[in-house]
Amino acid sequence: MIVLSLAEIAAIVGGRLHRTDGAAEVTGSVEFDTREITPGGLFIALPGAKVDGHDFAARAVESGAVAVLAAREVDAPAVIVPPLNAGEGHERAFALVSDKDGAGAAVLAALAKLARHVIQKLAGDHLTVVGVTGSAGKTSTKDIIAQLLEPLGPTVAPPGSFNNELGHPWTALRADSSTRQLVLELSARGPGHIAELAAIAPPRIGVVLNVGTAHVGEFGSREGIAKGKGELVEALPSAEDGGVAVLNLDDPYVAAMASRTSARVVFVGESASAQVRAVDITLDDEARASFRLVTPDGEAPVKLPLYGEHHVGNALSAAAVALEMGSTVEEVAARLSSLERRSERRMEVTTRADGVTVLNDSFNASPESMRAALKALASMSTTRRSWAVLGVMGDLGQDSVTAHDGIGRLVVRLNIDKLVVIGEAAAATHQGAQQEGSWGEESVLVPDVDAAIALLHDQLRAGDVVLVKASKAAALWRVADAVLASPGTIAESPVVPPSPSQERSNGGDA
Repeated sequence: MIVLSLAEIAAIVGGRLHRTDGAAEVTGSVEFDTREITPGGLFIALPGAKVDGHDFAARAVESGAVAVLAAREVDAPAVIVPPLNAGEGHERAFALVSDKDGAGAAVLAALAKLARHVIQKLAGDHLTVVGVTGSAGKTSTKDIIAQLLEPLGPTVAPPGSFNNELGHPWTALRADSSTRQLVLELSARGPGHIAELAAIAPPRIGVVLNVGTAHVGEFGSREGIAKGKGELVEALPSAEDGGVAVLNLDDPYVAAMASRTSARVVFVGESASAQVRAVDITLDDEARASFRLVTPDGEAPVKLPLYGEHHVGNALSAAAVALEMGSTVEEVAARLSSLERRSERRMEVTTRADGVTVLNDSFNASPESMRAALKALASMSTTRRSWAVLGVMGDLGQDSVTAHDGIGRLVVRLNIDKLVVIGEAAAATHQGAQQEGSWGEESVLVPDVDAAIALLHDQLRAGDVVLVKASKAAALWRVADAVLASPGTIAESPVVPPSPSQERSNGGDA
C-alpha cells in the first residue's frame, strides 16, 4: 500500500479520528488478522461468527499496527467509519460478515473506498489491473496469469480464492508504487457483485472463462449467470484507452459478451476462429496436457505440468494476457510448461508410498468442475483402479437433484470403478449411478466423512487412484488427508502455503 496518514485515511473513508491526531502514517500492510500485523500496519476490525475484531484492537496495536479501522470506538488509536443501512446496496457485505448491527459491512465499505483510492493513485504509475471471472477455474487461471506476468515486473495476486468484498480490496491494498501487475479474481453470488468489485480496482484487462451453473440458485438461470459475469467486460475501458477483453470462444455465453464491451476483444479456445488457440491436444497417462499454442505472432509447443485437460482453456486465457503485456510466444510457452501449483486442494495430486494416488480437488465443486475432475480421474486410471469420492455441490437451487444425478451417471459412463457418495444432500449422485447401470457395491452412499474414511481404509489397494471432490462446505479434504496419513506419502510438489487468514475470505466463489 502507498503511505497514507491516518488523517488522510479518515478523509478517504469518511470516518473520524479516535485517540489520535491523525499525523501517524500507515507504512505497513492492511490486515484483518492480528497474527499478520506488521510494524506500521493498519488493522481491520471485523465481526465474525465467533469473535469480533473490535475486541482485538489493543492487541493489534501492540503487534505493531499504527491504528484500527473500526465501526465503533475501541481501546486503541482508530479511524471510526460511519454506519451503513441495509438498503444502501451492501447486502452482500452484510451477509459476508454476518453482523447484526452492520458494523462489519460498514468496515468493508470503508476498506473498499481505501482500496479504490490507492489503485487510482497507482494507476498513473504503470500499474495494470487484470480481472478474472468465470463459473469454474478462476483461481487456477489467476495463479497461471500471475506466474506468466511475474518475469515482466513485480506482480500482486491473491492467495487461494481471496475474491470477495474482503479478499478483493485486501489484495488490491498489497499493491504499491513498485507493482506493475495486479491480478484479481472476481466472484459473485448475485447480480451487481462483479460490477461492485470491478469498481474497487478497475481492470484494464478482463478475462471471462466460462458460464456454468454454479450459484444458479442465486442468479435464477444460466442466462442470469452470464449477465453477472459479463459485468466484468462492461467495466473495461474502451479499446482506444487500452481495454482488452479475453473471452472463451468455445463457450457461447462468454463469446456473446463481445457485444457488451467497448474494449478490444481477444478470443481464446480450440476453435479455429480464436486468435489464441490450442491445437493437437494430447494427454499423458497422468492427464497432463500437451498442445501447440497458436497465436497471430507465431506458434510454440506447450506441455502443461498441471493435471486435467480443462487447464488448457485456463492456460490459453493466461497466455492471451501475457501476450498483451508484451511477452513473446516462446516465453509464454516456456512459462506455461514450467508452472507450479499455488493454491491448495485444487487438483492437488499426491502419491502414497504404496502407490495410491489422491487427487485432492476438494476446495469447491460445481457440475462443470466436477465433470472436469472426473475426466482427469478417468485419464489417470486407465490401468489402475479408480475411486470417485464425491460430496454435495452447493448453491444449485432447483437444479440440484438433476445436477447430482447427472454426475452419478457420468461416473458410470467414464468406467470409474468405485463411487463413494457422502451425505444425503448428495444422494442423487448415488441414485444417478444406479440408474445408469451401476450394480452391487460399485456405488455406495455413506452418511458422513468418517464412514467414507473407514470404507477407504478397508478397501483401498496399492496403486489405486482416488478423486476427492465436493463444495467447500463439505470439507472433504478431511478424506484426502486421512487417506494420505497412512502408510506414508511421497509429495507431488510443494505448494505455496496460504495466508493464515485465507480461509476466512473464500465465500462467494462463483
